[in-house]
Amino acid sequence: MADLRVDKWLWAARFFKSRTLASAACAGGKVDVNDEAVKPSRALRPGDLVRITLPRGKKIVKVAALSDRRGSGALAALLYEDLTPPPPPREGRILPPVIRAKGLGRPTKRERRLIERLHRF
Repeated sequence: MADLRVDKWLWAARFFKSRTLASAACAGGKVDVNDEAVKPSRALRPGDLVRITLPRGKKIVKVAALSDRRGSGALAALLYEDLTPPPPPREGRILPPVIRAKGLGRPTKRERRLIERLHRF
């Protein structure tokens, strides 16, 4: 197999759940091959660099092999080499302790009883 449609390969490599979604991503400009926006019918060859914009982030992969059959995740991982840079480390956010100012928020049980006592008279 010398070349394969981009949408078929994206589906077989498990980047998209259906070939229709893969075609829509290509047509919508979310897939670049060798820094060029492509149509779903563009031929893909081993060694091509594919940039994919997914809802969960961007992926940069190099095509290692071609397959038009969808297999398991382990087999799909053999179709490409992931060149996506690792995400920056997340900084642990330490939240300051919440100090409730008097009179703000819901009254405590004791405060409610005092309010009820005032309204009885």
